Amino acid sequence: MSNLVLEKVNQALGLLQEKEIDLWITFVRETSAGGDPVLPLIFGDGDLTWQSALILSRSGERSALVGRFDAPAVEAAGVYPTVVGYDESLRPELLRVLERLAPESIALNYSPDDVLADGLSHGLYQVLMGYLAGTPFAERVISAAGVIGALRCRKTSGEVARIRAAIQTTLDIYARTFDQVQPGMSEAEIAAFMHGQIDERGLGPAWHLDHCPTVNAGPDSPVGHVGAGAYRIERGQLLHFDFGVQQDGFCADLQRMVYFLASGESAPPEPVQRGFDAALHALQAAVAAMKPGVRGVDVDAAGRAAVVEAGYPEYKHATGHHLGRLAHDGGGVLGPAWERYGDTPFRPLEVGHVYAVELGLAVPGYGYIGLEEDVVVTDSGAEYVGEPQVELVLR
Repeated sequence: MSNLVLEKVNQALGLLQEKEIDLWITFVRETSAGGDPVLPLIFGDGDLTWQSALILSRSGERSALVGRFDAPAVEAAGVYPTVVGYDESLRPELLRVLERLAPESIALNYSPDDVLADGLSHGLYQVLMGYLAGTPFAERVISAAGVIGALRCRKTSGEVARIRAAIQTTLDIYARTFDQVQPGMSEAEIAAFMHGQIDERGLGPAWHLDHCPTVNAGPDSPVGHVGAGAYRIERGQLLHFDFGVQQDGFCADLQRMVYFLASGESAPPEPVQRGFDAALHALQAAVAAMKPGVRGVDVDAAGRAAVVEAGYPEYKHATGHHLGRLAHDGGGVLGPAWERYGDTPFRPLEVGHVYAVELGLAVPGYGYIGLEEDVVVTDSGAEYVGEPQVELVLR
């Protein structure tokens, strides 16, 4: 994935120009024990052992200050033309770079709202500020959240292609699953079949395997981030899925609905069809509201209003989230102005953003209807990535 990493590093250099930030330092250590979330974008899948500084400059300079024994691998990757190895202390090498570049602003990876831009631990922050103590650079530190958020959320064509491939594989697994499910199967049995499909392809789940997929059979199954349980699907009930694969480093996140016709039924009963139509209309309303410059809170309002206007309670979660290397990828959300979301609903959509748009409602006596589609923001609006579900799957 080194070509993709170089693509993202070059994108980051452009973001420093755009945001008028002189220098961005990603400061890490022992990344195998839990590295900064930005590392896969600007460094790749390898590990850094000793204290290390990946430095990108507004002038276009790319430097990596790393432990001596990490230096050969970093050089071989070809992303950072200047690689400096050290033995006893990173401090002198870091100060030499800062004195030469003389940045007026130094962005570091911390953020109160965006977990994916908050990779600098408090302990490492203290170490770094100790290195800068007594220099003018200590007063020039700012948050890198704006750079990291844009870098993570503005997907390149290469990233979108990988997401598209993960979505297609997810849809293929769904199709095979729909052919296999039948009344009497438990949620756990259905999930096991889907896990087998993941294993057969040598892939991984888009989130923790325990609840990827989430499978809800009938009206009593608990909805949320829960594992598939012992509930068995019966005729006259809804079957709900939330599922995605991780493929080539990128994720899909799609929800799908099946209805099992009861004896004598040739079509879903009115409450089920009305609920599906309401959820579909609300999701389509949210997608229709998605355009560059529109805030996430306004997209959320469009979907939420459609559900309420159809006579259903509002759902208690955001209408959408970024999708990419993670199923929840990026700081902004298509969400309401609730305290727990901080400022993330007020961030505008941009070309290249990829979102999973999701919402749901309960149909008493039948089960839960949840729909989720993955879309990419374009110059003129938003496009579905993969074929959306517009009708109930009937079995």
